[in-house]
Parts: sequence; structure tokens; C-alpha cells
Amino acid sequence: MNDTVVIDFGMGNLRSVAKALEHVGARVRVSGDPAVIRSAARVVFPGQGAIGSCVARLAGHGLAEAVREAALTKPFLGICLGLQALLEFSEEDGGVPGLGLVAGRVRRFVDGELLPGGERRKVPHMGWNQVGFAKSHPVLAGVPDGTWFYFVHSYYVCPTDDGLVLGRSQHGSTAFTCALARGNLLATQFHPEKSHHAGLRLLANFVSWDGKT
Repeated sequence: MNDTVVIDFGMGNLRSVAKALEHVGARVRVSGDPAVIRSAARVVFPGQGAIGSCVARLAGHGLAEAVREAALTKPFLGICLGLQALLEFSEEDGGVPGLGLVAGRVRRFVDGELLPGGERRKVPHMGWNQVGFAKSHPVLAGVPDGTWFYFVHSYYVCPTDDGLVLGRSQHGSTAFTCALARGNLLATQFHPEKSHHAGLRLLANFVSWDGKT
């Protein structure tokens, strides 16, 4: 059985994710083969770009069901677009359906909000930001509350069930969910692979996690 499979659906910087996982000791395979994903011990679903293109590519490559199965049955980590695509619906392009694994919507930050310092909020939200954790989780062992992680995104998730929220951050006046956890599923809006020591610690915890909380 493969250790960790990074899903390749043709979007996102898969190499940086794979290299970060290898750095923390994982045996990694990057694959777009549904059979390989189904045989993996754990699965990472990264991505950058548009949700509509993501969902279409998953369907076109026969990957959508394999992703759904993995998200329900084994240690699973979604990153950035790999978080947003899990929800039911996104406001992007006038409305785009997601995979429907998590109840809720994906919304866009309002551009140009006037901030207290007189600057305007920029969209996309890009750079380092603090994350406040709503609860403990095995993958957060050794990662303190208030840790800074790296973000690049214009949309944010709004899950229906607040009980799924693992982490929150703030961009302008918007406090937004940046990490979700449910059973064997974990997903982050921030990029652990770009977040230096804290991100590597989170990934190291993930590759040794049994999917139980």
C-alpha cells in the first residue's frame, strides 16, 4: 500500500507539496489514477485556481468519486482549493457546485474595504496571517494557537456546522474559517508546505496520524 498520495488533477503546485511531505519522512506518490488514490494509506488534495475548473477536471479524469471515498475513509488533507472544493457551492463565476462533502458555501472577500490604518483591503489575501485554533486536534500537536501560516486566496469557506471549524483567521473586518476537521478529514485554507517550521510540523503530524481524533 502506498503511504501518501498527492492527487494530481492538473492544477496547483504539486511538487512543493510532495517535497514538503518527503521532507517530513513520508513516502509520496503524485498520481491522477483513481486506483492509486484508493490504495493509498492517506491522501492529500492540494490545488490552486478556480473551483469550477477543479471540479470539472476531477470529473473528467474520473477522480471525483475516488476523492469522495478518500475523504470519507482514510486520513485526508485538503489544502487551499482542496478545502474549498469540499463544500457544496461557491459564489465563483456566478455560482459553481463543489463536491458536497461539507455543507456550506464558499464566498469571496469584498475588495477595497477601508482598514483602520487608512489602507484598503487587498484581494487576494496573500501573505502571512495568524490562525486561532477553535479546538485541539492530533495534527496540531506542537503547533501553538496564534501560529502564523501562509495564505494565497480570494475566497473563503463558510461551513454550515460551526462544530467542524478547527481554525479561524482575520482579513480586514472578515473573520473567516481557515481550517476544518471532521473525523478522518482535515482541510486548511493556508498552505502548510509554504509555512516553514509550523507547516512542516503540521504535515509531519498528518503523515503519522491514524485519522482518529
